[in-house]
Amino acid sequence: MHKRRGFTLVELLVVIAIIALLMGILMPVLQMARRQAKSVVCTSNVRQIGLGANLYAEAWDLYIPRGKGGGTGEAWYQLFMPYLAQTPIGKDYRSVKIYRCPGYPDKAQTVCYVVNGWTFRDKSDIEGREIQEPTKLTACRRPVFTIYLADNESGPWRHIIRKADDPGTNRCDVWNPGHLPSSDSHDITRGRRVARARHRKGSNCLYLDWHVEWVAAEDMTIDMWRFEK
Repeated sequence: MHKRRGFTLVELLVVIAIIALLMGILMPVLQMARRQAKSVVCTSNVRQIGLGANLYAEAWDLYIPRGKGGGTGEAWYQLFMPYLAQTPIGKDYRSVKIYRCPGYPDKAQTVCYVVNGWTFRDKSDIEGREIQEPTKLTACRRPVFTIYLADNESGPWRHIIRKADDPGTNRCDVWNPGHLPSSDSHDITRGRRVARARHRKGSNCLYLDWHVEWVAAEDMTIDMWRFEK
């Protein structure tokens, strides 16, 4: 006769403790990998938008939209749509994935980026204003250092856009110091619009030479948004 031998209570507790320890080690690693994967998808989206913006500029004598579609009545994301690989169903942008950052908290948001709609009186102007007219790319003297597009901030003061005619299409641009990630303002017009901590305490940015670069929130300055430096 052989006696059946099971696990003792102490052995079970040891196994549970080991599993808990491993989970404690693996969970942060898995979460980090998930965040990195979302950032990679976002970077790919921004690159595709850059390709669309470049094609748009080539078709329109090197002019690109700034604020509310550069005065056309359409927002930048509507104007770029014919030059991208995806199209909305009617005016519903929920079928378009290029404008979506997977790291955006509210999955109903279809426009997860904001465009450079900022113009300045001169080099000493640190306030600036919104520009409605399109701008020629040649007006930018240092495109490699000038941001054209960045991650859109999330929050109750930011509009959720599902369709082309939803409210807030005129607030998908950056043209005020309060829009930068260093701002704590939640004002609907002058509050923060560039994401402060979407990806590793910063945001992915598209520059006017069409390269994509991550910028820490604390390092983003007004000068990065000046066309004429």
